[in-house]
Amino acid sequence: MKIFGVVGYKNAGKTGLMERLVTEITGRGLSVSTIKHAHHHFDVDQPGKDSHRHRFAGASQVLLASSKRWALMTELREDAEPVLDSLLAELAPVDLVLIEGYKNDPHPKIEAIRAENDHPLIHATDSHVAAVASDVPIETILAQFDLNDTAAIADFILSQVGL
Repeated sequence: MKIFGVVGYKNAGKTGLMERLVTEITGRGLSVSTIKHAHHHFDVDQPGKDSHRHRFAGASQVLLASSKRWALMTELREDAEPVLDSLLAELAPVDLVLIEGYKNDPHPKIEAIRAENDHPLIHATDSHVAAVASDVPIETILAQFDLNDTAAIADFILSQVGL
């Protein structure tokens, strides 16, 4: 599987870019999966549902399945957060995995930047950032794309990973 990341600070446009990239790349006939890093407590389960009750009863893993989809939830309890490589190993094979976040991991990335946020530039200290996507031109030696030019960004990513 090929991997490519989208990094940036909060409200930089990462999730919107990810969503558009998935649509664009799958529209070209390639299979795509995603991994999203959350920096906060989150729960995909709902209190009162049977799967939630199973987890809170102490189950290490709960697999929820229907005729439309299935989801496997793993409770870490006191274990450390898994590293990106171990999460990638959990995915079924696809052409491309797009990763939102994990900005400190050594995989190729594009940095999403919105001028209004005025954050430090990640690519200034991360040699794994191959390009930037911004809502305004910025001074950089990297490839630069308009944040909304999804087709051009997809072309770049697919070229970078050899697809």
